[in-house]
Formats: sequence, C-alpha cells, structure tokens
Amino acid sequence: MKKQVLTGIYLVRIPLPFRLDHVNCYLLEGNGGWTVIDTGLHNQSTVNIWEKMLEGRLVQNIVITHYHPDHYGYAGGLQEKTRAPVWMSQTDAENGLRSWETAHIDRIRRHYPACGLPELLANQMVANTESFLSLITPHPKIEHYLQDGETVNLGWERYTVITTPGHSDGMLCFYNKLNKVLFSADHILPKITPNISYWFHGDPNPLQSYLDALHKVKKLDIEIVLPSHGEPFYNAHERIDEIVHHHHERLDKVLDVTRSERTVYEVCLQLFGDRLNVHEMRFAIGETIAHLEYLVQQGEMKKEEIRGKWLYANL
Repeated sequence: MKKQVLTGIYLVRIPLPFRLDHVNCYLLEGNGGWTVIDTGLHNQSTVNIWEKMLEGRLVQNIVITHYHPDHYGYAGGLQEKTRAPVWMSQTDAENGLRSWETAHIDRIRRHYPACGLPELLANQMVANTESFLSLITPHPKIEHYLQDGETVNLGWERYTVITTPGHSDGMLCFYNKLNKVLFSADHILPKITPNISYWFHGDPNPLQSYLDALHKVKKLDIEIVLPSHGEPFYNAHERIDEIVHHHHERLDKVLDVTRSERTVYEVCLQLFGDRLNVHEMRFAIGETIAHLEYLVQQGEMKKEEIRGKWLYANL
C-alpha cells in the first residue's frame, strides 16, 4: 500500500508476519531521484512491493533509521537492485552486521539461563533470533555514516539528523524545521510504546538513553510525526509525555514485584503475563532487563548473581 502523506512524501506499508503486522517505509520525491527510508524484511512480499513502487523510478539513496530486521532487512537486496548508496548510523551499521553472528548468538545463549528462563524456552528464543538471518541478508554496503546534527537532503527538503538511542543504540530520526516534520522511526509511535530492550551488548542502560532522547526531541517544534508503525499523527509533545508516564508506571510496578529477590523471568511474567509467543517473549525479557538495570543504575535496586542466576530486589 502506498499513500501520499505530504507533498512529495509517500508512505509505503510493508506487511510483517508478527502481531505488529506492518512497518511504514517512506518514499520521497526529489530533483535527482527518489529517497527510500527503511525497507522491510527481505522476503518475497517485500521484494514484490518495492518492485511495483519503484518501477520506472531512479532511487537516489536508501536511508536506514536503525538495524532492526523490519527496517534494515531488505536494504542490501534493494541496494543490489538499484545500486543506490545506503546511509545509516555507524553504530547500527555495526549492530546490523554482528547481531546475528555466532559470537552474539552464543552470548545470548549464555545469558538466558542467568535470567531464570526455562531451558526449552531459552532454546526457542535463541532459535527465533537465528531465524532472522535470511531476512536481513545480504547486508548493505554503507557509503555514508549519518551523524547527530548533520543536515541531509531527503527528497526536496533538508532534514537534520537526530540520534535517538534507546530502541536501538544508533537509531536516527529526521527533522525538517521549516515544515515542522519529524520522521520518528520507532522512537515515538502513536498507539504503542516502542520496545526498549537490553540485549547483553552495547548500551548498558538503554531506558535511560531512551528517556534522555525523548526529552531531546521534545525541544523541537513538531507539527506532524511520520512514524514507522501506525498512522502519521500530531501532538508529539503530548505523546512523549504519555510514553514517559508509561515507563515510570512500569518502573513502579517493577519495584513493587521485587520486594523480595526475583529473577528476570519472574519479573517479566508479572509485567507481561505468560501468554506471549516466543518472538514476543524475547522482546519482553529484553524490556524487563532494561527496566531492572535502570533501577540498579538509579540506586533503587540491587543485583546479585547466585548459583548462575541474576537476582534483583529493591532497596
């Protein structure tokens, strides 16, 4: 599905085989050709959609907001077809290359038992991670690393690059001051809260980074937000306040359920329940750790390793 959301800007909705069943990619018209923002997974459905969308069009560049498979997956494949340069942050370009490597998968395999996960579930979650390899290859060749504060042409307009870590360590948003437009990627979403997970590498306190980035974006004068999931929306500042409130409520609940020592898995079940599929549980565990580690860093919680398991309790 493609629809025009602003002059020269088209939303291309790519289906996903998850409960969150789509990702919004964008196609921007420019004087020298078209800019693609994000690409979807590398599967046949995505390939077919982009072939239809780009028929007869010259792709000037491909911009990737972050390395997660629904955004980065087809970047390399689309680059091979169009020969367009790919831009993204260096942090997430590196994350995209290593997150499905054996060394990283082994790190996850070693850490899941410390979270108190049942062995069968842990093995299923590792297998779920490995299953994404075919959906994100070939990897793109990054011709330019985007940096915070840099200005770039996207379509007809100039945008400022804004680093917004949290959902991923190197995620980028793009802001056009003249028209008050923000491409928010997965940083701010209209109906759901972005997943903020600790992944056993990289940022040791992703929730703190995310909250800091929300306050950074709140300083901008934003008229319309073009997100990666859901519909374009207004009232960005109010939505930021709602998301911040949500996380503080969740932190309060974490403190409540850790009056005595709890494993990550035990806390996760209290926060998210036990009706999640394996893919969803992988994200729920990551988000649980992010909230626990935030509280440890804040001095409100202690963390101990006893008999190979991490145990958390509030102070």
